[in-house]
Amino acid sequence: MTSTKRPILIAPSILSADFGRLAEEVRAVTEAGADYIHVDVMDGHFVPNLTIGPPVIKALRKATQLPLDVHLMIEHPDRWIDAYADAGADLICVHAEAAKHLHRAVQAIRARGKRAAVSLNPATPEDHVRYVLPLVDMVLVMSVNPGFGGQDFIPEVLPKIAALRAEADARGLALDIEVDGGIKVDNVGQVARAGANVFVSGSGIFGGDYAKLIGEMRARAEAAR
Repeated sequence: MTSTKRPILIAPSILSADFGRLAEEVRAVTEAGADYIHVDVMDGHFVPNLTIGPPVIKALRKATQLPLDVHLMIEHPDRWIDAYADAGADLICVHAEAAKHLHRAVQAIRARGKRAAVSLNPATPEDHVRYVLPLVDMVLVMSVNPGFGGQDFIPEVLPKIAALRAEADARGLALDIEVDGGIKVDNVGQVARAGANVFVSGSGIFGGDYAKLIGEMRARAEAAR
């Protein structure tokens, strides 16, 4: 049970969508009740995979009015903030492990009028973002090692989620806590109970009936709090 009830938000990850029909897939999950569209940007260096860049973000911007939640899993993310802001990102997330000057990166995102988030890999402790919590809108806790979709949820991150929520509550911060990796209908409740309120799901949504799965995730997350 959390003392600060942030709204439950479901963010389908297009990493698991059909890239040959990407705009159509984004429109479909929008109509199915999604709150955000989660976009994973990977550079083949910070993580062992390559995905998409600003031109695809620009194209997606035309396909939905939902906020584009852009997760930069890249080295030197500060060099790319302007490009993704220009392309139409609404929320830009940088990794604490990748941003050499994390305050500067967060300030650059906010200077562009975008919502700012920081992400932590599974083995990175919550202390790494303590000093930027008042400056960000959201912390993204990775519950798989980033790079590929379809991995199993790492339950050892649950105490980290709870610690971040307790810290935010103690400081009176209206902080969203997002969790990405292995989120499905059958485990979303325990993640919500730990203190998360934004849930990224790729194969857990794109693998079935979008509206049914989004609705069930939302209901189970709400019921668990």
